[in-house]
Amino acid sequence: MTGVEVPLSGSTLVVGPSNVGKTRTTAIALDTWLDREGSDGVVVLDFAPELQRDGTVLGGRLDRFTTVPESVWVGRIDASAPRAESETADGAVALARENARRARRQMDALPANPRAVFVNDATIPFQHEAAAVDRLTAYCDGADAAVLNAFDSDELGVDDPVSRAERDALNRLRRWADRIVDLS
Repeated sequence: MTGVEVPLSGSTLVVGPSNVGKTRTTAIALDTWLDREGSDGVVVLDFAPELQRDGTVLGGRLDRFTTVPESVWVGRIDASAPRAESETADGAVALARENARRARRQMDALPANPRAVFVNDATIPFQHEAAAVDRLTAYCDGADAAVLNAFDSDELGVDDPVSRAERDALNRLRRWADRIVDLS
């Protein structure tokens, strides 16, 4: 357990490098909301890829740490980890583009008027076009609470197109969030 309590009002962005507890922290926040407020109007977007690298799982879905009730609207994509799964910059861009396409389909189906939104690996869909993150934040603005987590590290690269777009999306999320929980 991370031991970090996330306020359940306004917008919170949980950031840090791989395997520091971002997903677990988001799952705890989701469980806390469900215990206090119930599942009515709860939306979960799970964009996390799950990839094993050198015996360590990179990324991972929320359901590794919690059971999401069937009454919660859940949008999941079969995401790739572009930089970790591709040997070339062009290959990484192609994977990022596909993640964006899959995420757009989920976002097109979002229910109106959410009460709470929980997003796992929020920058994955925006590693191709960072400005599209504004659609996600506008949706979250309609909720009483939004808890998003995002990778924040140079460990997977800094000067490739996917890393630059991800950094731009992360900076947009940082400017938008009411509070940032840094697990670095």
